Amino acid sequence: MGSTPLILVPTAGERARLEALGGLGGLPIALCGFGPVAAAARSAQLLGAQPTDRVLLLGIAGTSAPDVLPIGGAAAFAAVALDGLGAGEGPGRLSATDLGFPQWEDAQGPVQGHLSLEQPLGPPHEQALLLTVCAASADAEQAAERTGRFGALAEDMEAFGVALGCRLQGASLAVVRGASNRTGDRETRGWRIDDALAAARRTALAVLEAWGAL
Repeated sequence: MGSTPLILVPTAGERARLEALGGLGGLPIALCGFGPVAAAARSAQLLGAQPTDRVLLLGIAGTSAPDVLPIGGAAAFAAVALDGLGAGEGPGRLSATDLGFPQWEDAQGPVQGHLSLEQPLGPPHEQALLLTVCAASADAEQAAERTGRFGALAEDMEAFGVALGCRLQGASLAVVRGASNRTGDRETRGWRIDDALAAARRTALAVLEAWGAL
């Protein structure tokens, strides 16, 4: 396995902003695509072509707890959960686990709706849960319902897919997200994307330094 980590961001816009801020120590930044399906497929493809033992995913996300993860701040997450796979909606929904269908099963055991991430930074990140969704929360009510079910610190659309791709390729994954907005806030004109990516970049550099990659 290679020693240089694979660094991923979902979109070209996020990559351009990160590079304008100074990049990540000269390390290349690849695109994983938008949403969990593209992210899973692309991360597995990249790892198949250039194997490495560590992957870093960074970008923006919505914060579900601004008192813990403020807008314009960033966090490195300890685990990621997936919402939306299963049957039904509302109070009667059934998860894939409820249905008895793991997403994948190998020598490490079944993959349900939760995957652990590499967490090299310690407090205050070591308990942080990120929720991956196929469709972002449309409003504060939906955001509150999801937060109530999962207790996640933030919501994104790629991390679980990348985590599963890494699992299948035998690589560990660290995830850093900058909070550009409150989960459920769709008024994008008020999002603090630049501040969020600047904070994500600082945290990502700390992860890369902890790995000895810089």
